[in-house]
Amino acid sequence: MIPLLALIACALAVYLLAYPRTASGIKVVLLTAPPVAGVMWLLVEVYKRPFTAPAVAAVFAVVLIALLGLVGHPRLPIWTKMIVFGTVPAAALAWLLVVTADDTLKDPGEDPCSMYYGGVGVSKVFPPQAYCRYGDGSSHDLATGSQFVFWVCFAISVALLSMGLWQAVRDPRTLVRQFRAGMTQST
Repeated sequence: MIPLLALIACALAVYLLAYPRTASGIKVVLLTAPPVAGVMWLLVEVYKRPFTAPAVAAVFAVVLIALLGLVGHPRLPIWTKMIVFGTVPAAALAWLLVVTADDTLKDPGEDPCSMYYGGVGVSKVFPPQAYCRYGDGSSHDLATGSQFVFWVCFAISVALLSMGLWQAVRDPRTLVRQFRAGMTQST
């Protein structure tokens, strides 16, 4: 059932991107807000971190302004604007793979550190890192490939989003134009 819902969501996203009468600002908000709302729900309901969710919402607001500034940048080619829509989810997925590499949520004794290496799994949220710690103080890194992918995608995303944020600060009317474009085309 979940793959079917994901397929329907992807089809709706492609339709939304291809539909010419929808303003680009509305497209950006509709494509980015549901995953962030899901993360916020997980933080509050599942992980019981009600004070982290507002921080995520504040970061999302800044990133949303940066995305709208990037989409409205007049001199950047379209392919550079679209890269950020691939690197941000790739960085999020790589981050998830890194922080869950030690599988500390599984039953004790079933995580890869204790099963294969005889150590204890440790993971850090940021910078994302997962490793096995042994009794003698040594360690063994887990998911180094995912860490590399995270940092590459993170650097590209930050560079592009900073260009978008600069555009939004330099010309605030760019943000307004992102929401009016669809309305003026339809009338």
